[in-house]
Amino acid sequence: MKVWNMVLVSGTFFLCIFGTFLTRSGIVSSVHAFAQSSIGRWFVGFLALTMAGTVYLILSRLDYLKTEARLESVVSRESSFMFNNLILLAAAFAILWGTLFPVLSEAVTGEKITVGPPFFNRINIPIGLFLLFLTGVGPLFAWRRTSLESLRRNFQWPLLGAFVLAIGLFAAGMRHPYALMSFGLCLFVAWTILVEFYKGARAIHAKSGENLLLAAVELTRRNTRRYGGYVVHLAIVLMFIGFTGSAFNKDTTIEVKVGDHFALGHYQMQVVDLKDGDNDNYSQSSAVIEVSKDGQPLGTMAPERRFYKASRQGTSEVAIRRRLNEDLYLNFAGKSDDNERAVIQAFVFPLVSFIWVGFWVLALGTLICLVPNKVKFQYARLPGVRVTEKYAATAKK
Repeated sequence: MKVWNMVLVSGTFFLCIFGTFLTRSGIVSSVHAFAQSSIGRWFVGFLALTMAGTVYLILSRLDYLKTEARLESVVSRESSFMFNNLILLAAAFAILWGTLFPVLSEAVTGEKITVGPPFFNRINIPIGLFLLFLTGVGPLFAWRRTSLESLRRNFQWPLLGAFVLAIGLFAAGMRHPYALMSFGLCLFVAWTILVEFYKGARAIHAKSGENLLLAAVELTRRNTRRYGGYVVHLAIVLMFIGFTGSAFNKDTTIEVKVGDHFALGHYQMQVVDLKDGDNDNYSQSSAVIEVSKDGQPLGTMAPERRFYKASRQGTSEVAIRRRLNEDLYLNFAGKSDDNERAVIQAFVFPLVSFIWVGFWVLALGTLICLVPNKVKFQYARLPGVRVTEKYAATAKK
């Protein structure tokens, strides 16, 4: 995949420059297009020259980039890498097309057609689910070729568990098809990762007598790149759980006076006070809101609206109640025209904390990959690796 690497590295660079061109030229109307200047034409010229030069260099050196090996089977770990590349390219093209579509439609028809979030969700959610599936099947495929018996043995229980989970969630009342697929795939991928750890840890446990947890740590230390990569895969699963929670987001915007009640999902809220304050830096208005869930008091939350005197700009200080299962956001958007009612925006974001948990697991997996392998030359050698006595003596020195 040498040509793949060169093309993807070059494409990444060009898209970064192209993104800078979009934000500086004003060609696309967006909150991200923060400036308009004549520098945009310089970016276009730079892109044209560098793309032409890169294409020439790659084509003129194809003989040096030829692969020494060929893809022997579609059902192999090499093919999973290839499909991963193709799917990521499809996602990149879909995002690029949606971003440029208003410009292209205006150039062709004279009418600018705006592309919103529904387009990107419709295209990228299936792409994301397929990438999640590849995250799970990759470790189950063998290099070069995978036999049907191996596929049956490795896929049987993870797929059954994913199917049972989807059926259970459907019976519990969940009707969102993509959410059912995502939760099922999350279990499938997590199952395959944990099985890989369990198999290796059990082998070490049988030889050394260590408990499975310590054996799993020892296993990871012996092959940090492989098992650190599995930890990264597990982080992706956690993030996808957080992404899937967005299918069940709830929000409401309401004008309320002191003493009024309002509800969102399982939460009941009452505005108990509206306060105003002032200091040398900013003036503020805040709403004190008592929150309960299913009749159980949870305390008070106090979102604020601030107006900074020096910059003459207003900002919101959102009150957040963070929990692993869901977050509650309350935003004080301002006051009504008669200055007697507060405009409150309430949001419930299920499972969003799993995104942040996944980030820390991702960081942990990356650090594990950077740690050198621990190699024992006498008794506990890496599975599948033959270390000669001559090499072992040299390494010890």
